[in-house]
Amino acid sequence: MSIRRVLTVVGVAVVMLLALSLLAGHLLGYPVLIGHIESGSMEPTMDEGDGFIPIPHAIAGDVSSGDVVVFQSDTVEDGATTTHRVVDEQDGGYITQGDNNPFTDQGAGEAPITDGEVKAVALTLNGDVVTIPHLGTTVESLGGIVDRLEGLLAGLFGSPQLGSEQLALLLFGLGLLALTGSVVLGTDGRERARSRARSLSGVIDARYVLVGCLVVLWLGATAGMVGPGGTETYGIVSTEGDSENPTIIPAGETDSFDAELYNGGFIPTVSYLSPQSPGVDIDTEKHRLSHNESVNATITVTAPEETGYYPRSISEHRYFAILPEPVIEGTYDVHPWIPYVLINAVISVPVLILWVVFRGPTGQIRLRRRDHHRTRGLVSRLRGN
Repeated sequence: MSIRRVLTVVGVAVVMLLALSLLAGHLLGYPVLIGHIESGSMEPTMDEGDGFIPIPHAIAGDVSSGDVVVFQSDTVEDGATTTHRVVDEQDGGYITQGDNNPFTDQGAGEAPITDGEVKAVALTLNGDVVTIPHLGTTVESLGGIVDRLEGLLAGLFGSPQLGSEQLALLLFGLGLLALTGSVVLGTDGRERARSRARSLSGVIDARYVLVGCLVVLWLGATAGMVGPGGTETYGIVSTEGDSENPTIIPAGETDSFDAELYNGGFIPTVSYLSPQSPGVDIDTEKHRLSHNESVNATITVTAPEETGYYPRSISEHRYFAILPEPVIEGTYDVHPWIPYVLINAVISVPVLILWVVFRGPTGQIRLRRRDHHRTRGLVSRLRGN
């Protein structure tokens, strides 16, 4: 493979990774791999429109004072995802503030931020946040182009069914497919000639089929495990009185409520619950669920001595029970993402075995049979000559 070809493949891989991160960020509501600042609250550290690299909280580890974090707010900017600096740590959570703001978020009415609300930590080098100048400005400019394109389509064909965000994702996806296809088919004449010859003969490389099957399998399995899990946040109120509502608790006292876990899939699962906020206790942190089985986990919450509203969070990591539970638990204790990798590796084995058995000696798959009638006609004409 030529150097030009390698650089092209690497470049497309980077573009695909960034594209998937933007799509994931759009679906999840917070930045993945790359994000940008939408206001001037972090100036001069991060100017409006600057990009940054968010490290997922699970990878970044413990948050400390001085870190710039991405969190889901309740009151800041009408509850939008916010990027501010941690300026203090208290028993109830983190105190955050924009570098350009004269007061803390908590002074403006935001409750202390707990670990369950922290989505990511901005990457820093030598104590400085790594920024990508004007990234957000570029993204907003592209959004304006998409809005104008949507208006043009609306004028030509009437009111469109897609909104601007959905249209942007559609156009981006089509462009990504076209770019990927150009790399798969080859960037120089020889690659295109070989690809054309394969398409004419109705033959494809079995490795493409293998990669496609594995990607679909990994995406489906990971979605089946990650989707039902995640972080659940409960709002509690510390009051001077009492209430039958388990989330309204007298200051300094405790109350309990049940959180339901349900497995609607056919594969048994193992779930691990862990508190992400102070004053939260879970009666049983590990639960095994069979098909269509549900269990209740009892969550006990202690209200802070100071009255007010406090978010409290728990996280769930769910795994297919296709590995021995001691293996899942041991790797989960090291890092919650490791069991996902091991399980995807295990379910890939049958696909690899089938590929080795059925790929054939040439490693190619024929999509259609040769035209025997045309061949016989050609032979007859040759004989006649």
